[in-house]
Amino acid sequence: MLVYGRNVLKELDKKKIRKIYISSKELIPYLKNENLKYEFVPKQRLDQMVKGNHQGVVIDIYNYEYYSMDDIEGDFVLILDHLEDPHNFGAIIRTCECAGIKSIIIPKDRSVLVTDTVVHISAGAIEHVKIIMVNNLTNAIDKLKKDGYFIYAADMLGENYQKVDYASKKVLVIGSEGEGISKRVLDNSDVVISISMKGQINSLNASVSAAILIYGMNRNE
Repeated sequence: MLVYGRNVLKELDKKKIRKIYISSKELIPYLKNENLKYEFVPKQRLDQMVKGNHQGVVIDIYNYEYYSMDDIEGDFVLILDHLEDPHNFGAIIRTCECAGIKSIIIPKDRSVLVTDTVVHISAGAIEHVKIIMVNNLTNAIDKLKKDGYFIYAADMLGENYQKVDYASKKVLVIGSEGEGISKRVLDNSDVVISISMKGQINSLNASVSAAILIYGMNRNE
């Protein structure tokens, strides 16, 4: 997998790096100090390797290794119910890292995966958050409940999130951009919460909704 950007380079676990391609000599002292293998190439070659703003560095890394439910960490867990947009995913990972959330659960099928875009948009935050892949979200929720977690699902018909008292061990479920949360997951949640809308548009971008709710649910911490 090819990822890019200077922040990503500095945050990456160096053991995951195969090789680094650079077009700027100013990075050479850092790479030598970190004992990282690199190749100096023209900027045009980097432009051909990736589409985004690479900032003069492209990193060839091993494919992401997903975690399992046995690796759950922390008292606040996020579930993404078939999210599809890699930009939303990357932004949500970054928000989670900033808010101290260590675990994000995604389904194996019909869901965005960890791609180069996700890694780049997360600005290196993915190195500090566990992405847990499961075959079935309902089963994952059942296990979380048995472990003492309270499940909060985000839906426009739910209770105002600002009026809810949250459990110390909690899970927030964010639905897909188009379909929202699936009925089975919604039915298996403990409380449905929403963000009050005062404009003409009745929905927010998934990553924006996640950020508002994550910090709202953490307001007493």
